[in-house]
Amino acid sequence: MSKHILVIASQTIGGAKLLDLVRERAQEPDTSFTLVVPMTRPRLGYVIYDDAVRDAAQVRLDLALSYLRGEDIVAGGDIGDEDPFTAAIDAIHEYKPDEVIISTLPQASSGWLRRDLIERIQDSTDVPVTHVISEIEAEGLPFEVTLVVANVTAGRGKLRARMKEIAAEADDMLFIVVVPLEAHRDGRSAAVARARLGNTLDKMRREGLLVAGMIGDPDPYTATMNALQFYRVSRIIISTLPVTKSGWMRSDLIERVTKATNIDVEHVVAEAPAEVG
Repeated sequence: MSKHILVIASQTIGGAKLLDLVRERAQEPDTSFTLVVPMTRPRLGYVIYDDAVRDAAQVRLDLALSYLRGEDIVAGGDIGDEDPFTAAIDAIHEYKPDEVIISTLPQASSGWLRRDLIERIQDSTDVPVTHVISEIEAEGLPFEVTLVVANVTAGRGKLRARMKEIAAEADDMLFIVVVPLEAHRDGRSAAVARARLGNTLDKMRREGLLVAGMIGDPDPYTATMNALQFYRVSRIIISTLPVTKSGWMRSDLIERVTKATNIDVEHVVAEAPAEVG
């Protein structure tokens, strides 16, 4: 008899305890999973656009699904409402699971628990609910994440080649690509950025890289710092044109990000605007 399990998680979607439980459940024959990631807005930092909040949830979902499918676990997923209770109830009605797994941070750090999320869901459904507390800071993640910030150089061969080198050096390396918005006189900024992001991700995936991506703030420094509120990363790659052609370099982007974080920052320079690959 088949079994379908609904997993609700946001910041803890890569938590070791959650993934261990999913692996355990996956040992049962004919078990499949649906992951729902509610949109979560950071409490601190720069202004976050609504599109960025949705993109961030999509990135979390894409990376989690890539990881689970890499372990031969049958899983699909969706983005949920900003209210985790609404996201959970909507998903329960839609997917009709046999079990719901909800993953949160510990009580002291979890806005979900402060709103009695587990009890409210248990009171609203007859489906068994399992609560997993993931202490991300202590557990770490079972994979490494590299943040890549690039705009016109996002699809360049030199950047992809460096990413492939990094992926070859580390097991379970995932990449998050952030493409900052770019001003266009006809107002096509978002459309241009999304097209560039989509083309870039397609190229990277064809080369075997595990990637997801989002659109960032027009200011590349703000886009980088916003991304760091959403994700735990072990490395940052910033890709630019040569210094004589790069506004990012003229604004000292590399030095500013390096000073503001405790994360290794690597600079990849596209050799020339005509570079393709």
